[in-house]
Order: sequence, then structure tokens, then C-alpha cells
Amino acid sequence: MKLSIVATLYQSARYIDEFHARATMAAQTLMGNDYEIILVNDGSPDDSLNIAVALTQKDPHVSVIDLSRNFGHHKAMMTGLDHASGDHIFLLDSDLEEEPELLAPFFEHLVQAKCDVVYGMQEQRKGGWFERWSGHWFYTFFKALTGLALPKNVVTARLMTKRYVSALLRHREREVFMAGLWHITGFDQLPHLVKKHSTSETTYTLRRKLSLLVNSVTSFSNAPLIAIFYIGLSISTLATLYIIYLLVNWLFLEHPLSGWTSVMGSIWLLGGMIISFIGVVGIYLSKIFSETKQRPYTIVRQTYGKQ
Repeated sequence: MKLSIVATLYQSARYIDEFHARATMAAQTLMGNDYEIILVNDGSPDDSLNIAVALTQKDPHVSVIDLSRNFGHHKAMMTGLDHASGDHIFLLDSDLEEEPELLAPFFEHLVQAKCDVVYGMQEQRKGGWFERWSGHWFYTFFKALTGLALPKNVVTARLMTKRYVSALLRHREREVFMAGLWHITGFDQLPHLVKKHSTSETTYTLRRKLSLLVNSVTSFSNAPLIAIFYIGLSISTLATLYIIYLLVNWLFLEHPLSGWTSVMGSIWLLGGMIISFIGVVGIYLSKIFSETKQRPYTIVRQTYGKQ
């Protein structure tokens, strides 16, 4: 098998037929008849599964992996990649925000550069000011807290060699952050400028982006735990110096002490910091708890088509 095209389905019913037609045309133009299209239904609440299954009856190149529930975009992608058998794997979303026709320029770029990955990168992040602003600060905070400089404004679309995908699938952590895994897997990876269309509203709300930031940082760095240690050490040092000052003031200067407001403020400040620090430790403990259970990425209910 020369080529595998992998895409996930979630509220994708209105895009599937056009996606299939355009992906098929792109694959046939490049690879002839030696390709497969793998669609992963991530518990989509609409009619995506039925439409995709109907395609398997018309086109033997199409196969559908139906997950038992919604596991999330990143885990669904990993499941699709695990089922891909092509020498090259083209991963993209099925909502047509990334054009299936990108396959040809990606493949040309990959062959000329003799690299393992060509990934799509937007010249300017799509969406309104909030989406661009939040995306910028996400990568800024991630780099500051983990030391990993992830490529900015990347899209899902990427063409990968089989050996790269095999290495990527060796990561078995249960809390999956694809952008980080793509980066730390290594190999030669090159960007290709693309224009991402806006066919639907993003499902990544502010709450989900904050959750993703916390998950990604705690998955790739112990910086928050180290910061807690140094902050605690700094507070202890300042407290010790203040105690020395109070003792000197009481023994030699005999100035009346006052400042109940500052005392209460300090109590509230330290109390809040302690609670937040316990919360950070709790996040890491929850990750340890999740990893020790060794639950699978996803559970496949049924596969349709050639598998």
C-alpha cells in the first residue's frame, strides 16, 4: 500500500461526500489505485457514521472505524494512524478547512527535501482576534513552561512516512497532546505554508483551550513542580528575614508593633498559594493515576470496509 489517507469524523455529515470525492481524486492522481481512505468516527452525534458506512459499500478503498464513544480528536487521530498501512500517511480533518488537494504539493515537498514529515502551517492563524490571540499566548506559555518551541499556527494536515508514524505510535501516554508528540518524535520535519478555510465554528472554547494548556504543560514538563519549590523557598527566606527584623525591633528598638491588616492579607495570600500549590501537585498525581490504570486510547465498536 503506497498511501493511507486518515481523517476523523465529528459532526462531519455535510462534508463527508465532498471530502471523499476530493480525497479520492487527489490520491488517484498521485498514486493510481494503490491507496486507502480511513475514516474514524469519534462518537459523532449526527449522521456521519451512516454516510461513511455507505461509502464503504460503494468504494472498496474506504474503511470506517467506529469508536464506542467520543474519545477526543487527538486520540481518534492516533487510532486512525494505528490502522494505516500505507508507506506514506496523509492526515487531515474531514471538514474541508484543509484541502485534500494539499496531498500533491506535500508529497512533492517531501520527496525533494527527503524528509519524513511535511506539515501544514498557516501564514496567519484563521479566525477572529480572540482565536488568534489565544493561539499566540498558548504557544508562548507552553514554550515558557516546558522549553519546547512548537511550530506555531500548524494545522492537522501533514504527510508522514511509515517509519515516522511507527515511531509516533510508540508514545502510549493516556493524556494525548498531538502537537507535542509530533514535535518530540523527531525526524526531519518541514513546514509547508497553507491557507486554512473557515467552514465551521471552532469547538475549542476558552475553557477547552485552558484545559489543553494545563494538560499539555503537565504532560511535557515538571516546571510547575520546580516552581513551587523555589516559590516556597523564597517565601521561607523572606519570612526568616522578617522574623529577624521583628526580634531586633523587639529587643533593641522597642517600637510598638501594628499592622493587623497586613497580617491578615499575608494569611490569605499564603493560604491561597498553598491551596493552588496543592492543586498543581494534585494534577500531576491525577496523571500518574491515569497512567497506572493503563486504559486504552480508544475502544473500537466496529470496523467497516477493508481492514
